[in-house]
Amino acid sequence: MTTELPVTAPPRITHRGRGLTLVVFAAIFFSTSGALAKPVMTAGMTPEQVTTIRIGFAAVLLLVGTAIFAPRTLRVRRGEWPMLLAYGALGVAGTQLMYFIAANRIPVGIAILLEFTSPVLIALWVRVVRRTHLPRAMWFGIALATLGLALVAQVWQGLRLDAIGLLAGLGAAVCSAGYFLIGERAVAEREPLGLVTWGMVIGGVIVCVTAPPWTLPLGMTGQTVAFGPWTPPLWLLLIGLVLLSTVIAYLAGISALRHLPASVASVVGLAEPVAAAAFAWALLGEALAWPQALGAVILLGGAYLVQRQTAAVA
Repeated sequence: MTTELPVTAPPRITHRGRGLTLVVFAAIFFSTSGALAKPVMTAGMTPEQVTTIRIGFAAVLLLVGTAIFAPRTLRVRRGEWPMLLAYGALGVAGTQLMYFIAANRIPVGIAILLEFTSPVLIALWVRVVRRTHLPRAMWFGIALATLGLALVAQVWQGLRLDAIGLLAGLGAAVCSAGYFLIGERAVAEREPLGLVTWGMVIGGVIVCVTAPPWTLPLGMTGQTVAFGPWTPPLWLLLIGLVLLSTVIAYLAGISALRHLPASVASVVGLAEPVAAAAFAWALLGEALAWPQALGAVILLGGAYLVQRQTAAVA
């Protein structure tokens, strides 16, 4: 629907403790996506098909729920469509598709670590495009993140990671950086719930091009797979992927931004790759070699420094 009426967010009543709780829940729920999706892909579904199921069903749930309980947030001014299209293409479709391609070819923990190099890309965007001076601490953080990435990829052994998986993980980082840069501007002009709902709908349309709904192998969802100590059917993992890793995770993240600035939420959100690696180890048996574990700590430390400094210069 299109209207020229402005869409503004209601006044925000902040509760820091509630915001911190919500952003931690969001990080944990987001972190389950790799562990839930990888057995489905190992069973035979492609990353494109899993992404279509995840975003498509989440889009339907969010659109119906928002239309019933908060229809005003779906109003869109004519000039907002380019921003919404970019948000849906990069922040929703691109990030999740690239992440699933990476997680299908390399360990889940490494895939999410590659995605979390996005703060470094954001910092470089701020320096090169916005021509903002970066403090030395930020450059130190970028250097740490680069060193950590080299350890994770084990470059001294001729790049042990699958090349396509590595490129897809870095592609997820580029899309994630776009998500934050576009969202930073969009959330100041729109109600977050409407933004995410339209982003999910647009992203769902885009991924349906890569894997049309009528080509989805839904008949295979009854088969069971190993998942830690359990053998659940694929449909149960897919329900968890849609509800826990997408709908609830996004809603918790949105609600957190009512109580915390984005800079604080993004730093706390660094719990996501740690939780993702823990879930992958516990449920999929994917453990990092000690140099990769050390690289993960260094990479996250560098990303933390970059995020803190980016918030300071923004």
